[in-house]
Amino acid sequence: MAEVEVGSEALSPTVKALGVVSLFADVSSEMVYPLNPVFVTRVLGAPAWALGLIEAVAESTASILKVYAGRWSDQAGRRKPFAVGGYALGAIGKPLIALATLWPHVLAARFIDRLGKGLRTAPRDALIAENCPPESRGRAFGFHRSMDTIGAVIGPLIGFLFLRYYLHSNGLSAIRSLYWLAFFPGVLSVLAIALFVKERRSVGTGGGSPFSLPSLASVSPALRVYLLIVAVFSLGNSSDTFLLLRARDVGLNENLLLLLYALFNVVEATLGYSAGKLSDRVERRKLVAAGYVVFALVYVGFALVTGPTAIWLLFPLYGLYYTLTQGVQRALAADLANPDRRATEMGLFHMTVGLAALPANIAAGWLYSLHPAAPFALGACAAIAAAALLLAFPLGRRGDLAAA
Repeated sequence: MAEVEVGSEALSPTVKALGVVSLFADVSSEMVYPLNPVFVTRVLGAPAWALGLIEAVAESTASILKVYAGRWSDQAGRRKPFAVGGYALGAIGKPLIALATLWPHVLAARFIDRLGKGLRTAPRDALIAENCPPESRGRAFGFHRSMDTIGAVIGPLIGFLFLRYYLHSNGLSAIRSLYWLAFFPGVLSVLAIALFVKERRSVGTGGGSPFSLPSLASVSPALRVYLLIVAVFSLGNSSDTFLLLRARDVGLNENLLLLLYALFNVVEATLGYSAGKLSDRVERRKLVAAGYVVFALVYVGFALVTGPTAIWLLFPLYGLYYTLTQGVQRALAADLANPDRRATEMGLFHMTVGLAALPANIAAGWLYSLHPAAPFALGACAAIAAAALLLAFPLGRRGDLAAA
């Protein structure tokens, strides 16, 4: 698809609108996400390994579908319909959890929720990339992540205030009510993208089955190396629910988990846009490597933590890891992707994360049952290895391995 030429001084209306969409979607998701461990293990009485299985299936579903959704989007020459459908499924997932009486019900609801994420992410990311010039790509993705994260600050704060007034009088059943409340900002995200996001329909790539995976031989050597490095890191990057479970297990009160999660997201909401702009001026891989190192330090902290006080220091530092990696990783994937197959190849990036998430979360659930520090030790080692590999292999923005 052709790039849309947009002046570097202002973000396009499409990029801004997609930021608003993600803000509402994250208000919906993050209003309840920090309470998933409490809901599964306390309200439903499930063991830690069930939580690991739920997150493994949920995140893997999302990431694996992203490559197929990206391929369908490239073939159809459309982005918006996939994004609208994806945000709609994400909204539906919240009330389904509220109705759950057994942990397999939560598994099914999380599957539907993440099915939506898988459907929307690669087409939406391609839409962002196609509505900004390459020299402003980091800034565009940084803006989108900042808006996303502002929603991730607002959502837990709403949840915290809701539970503060209703948890004591209604017990843990108040958590179910919060899942119902989270449905409404999800609906707003669907309305926002349907009404305000515009796209110029392009000629699709056509040809081939949308259910077939793209060949790795067709992507650039630099993108293949990048995907390998991302896989190494992701094998140790289990779901954030284990950080929240660890926080609760060392003494943090359940309703404070929402406040803690809001604090964590404040860091990225404040610095994410600046990190994206910085990545337009320096090598993106170096920022990502720095983020992996921060991740390793945080995971070492979670392995050693013995009380709730340290948790309040570790979560903001974890927000710095998100700041340095989330938008920048996607911008780097967009740099290395073929413009004619951008959604497909960005979907490959997300699929790599998803394939690694399955063993990462199952292992984390099992290791946590053996010793709470074990999954965090594994994550720290994987992050250091990935950072070393990123620094060892310079990646050119046009898809070639740059000279060291």
